[in-house]
Amino acid sequence: MKLPPGSPPDSILLTFPVAREFAGQRLDRFIQSRIPRLSRTRAQEIVRSAARREDGTPRRASERVKAGEIVLLVRPRLNEPDVPLTFDVLHDDEWVLALDKPSGLPMHPTATYHNHTLTKLLSKRYGESPPNICHRLDRETSGIVLCARRSDAERALKLAFERRKVEKAYIAIVRGEMENDSGTIDYPLASVREGLHLLMEIRDDGDVSRALTHYRVLERRGGHSLVFLSPKTGRQHQLRVHLSAIGHPIVGDKLYGPEREAPFLEIIETGLTPEVVARLGHDRQALHAHRVVFEHPGSGESMTVESPIPADMRALWESYGPARWTSLRTVGEAATTGAP
Repeated sequence: MKLPPGSPPDSILLTFPVAREFAGQRLDRFIQSRIPRLSRTRAQEIVRSAARREDGTPRRASERVKAGEIVLLVRPRLNEPDVPLTFDVLHDDEWVLALDKPSGLPMHPTATYHNHTLTKLLSKRYGESPPNICHRLDRETSGIVLCARRSDAERALKLAFERRKVEKAYIAIVRGEMENDSGTIDYPLASVREGLHLLMEIRDDGDVSRALTHYRVLERRGGHSLVFLSPKTGRQHQLRVHLSAIGHPIVGDKLYGPEREAPFLEIIETGLTPEVVARLGHDRQALHAHRVVFEHPGSGESMTVESPIPADMRALWESYGPARWTSLRTVGEAATTGAP
């Protein structure tokens, strides 16, 4: 669904279909029921500032909602926040740059982030012809990003990602001690029908895409699991949705955790408060792009790049119990040897 006329183009659009059981409710009561932990007063403020009809005209808190209609909220983006403004280089030659992106650094400019992006940092470091990013990581996900140093390398790498010829491996910390040592998650994904339009959900009807994830548990401790993940498809939010679907959401996930998108909406209102962090279990999703294996566009040889598990995830894991952490090399080798 498009933004209503007159909305700033960088706005966040939320949609809430009205089910039959909510028909006749006041609009502010309906919004209060759809956004957890929202007071009546705050719901009324949101209606006044954000509730719009499809033609862009504002709505009143006292209006009664109708079954089947879609309530629209148009929310402003946050001001550009501070983020890490550096990255480490894992490999660099005349064809390929492999870098280690810190958590919190966005890849590309958005409505929220302008100068605080990886593309901007690449331009500052490499000048007028910076390396071009060839794939995506979520802002909160840390780890390997492949960039092309020349146009033919960019075409080759992007085509390899598109044809699923790049092997990717991630490490995540999830809630709960997973029962099986390894397995495959095979659930189709599609965009959500209601709520935040950036969300994905599991559905088996309509416009869906098959999504396949192999996993192996590396260690369990303190009611959590350290998991090696090998996605065989590259759907948006695939690992986060799949792990949540089997009852083991990634620690710190603001969209697919036990409260679904409620923490994300709270952060829009109040920022990342200590209370929200305590409920999430970590200040960011504990997901790290650990390894990439690809055909080098210049030599044609298979190339492997690895990124060590970042300090915040090491500390988080160790906080769950007695330290039994092996070296990253050992963890990586065990994951590869035992991965499905």
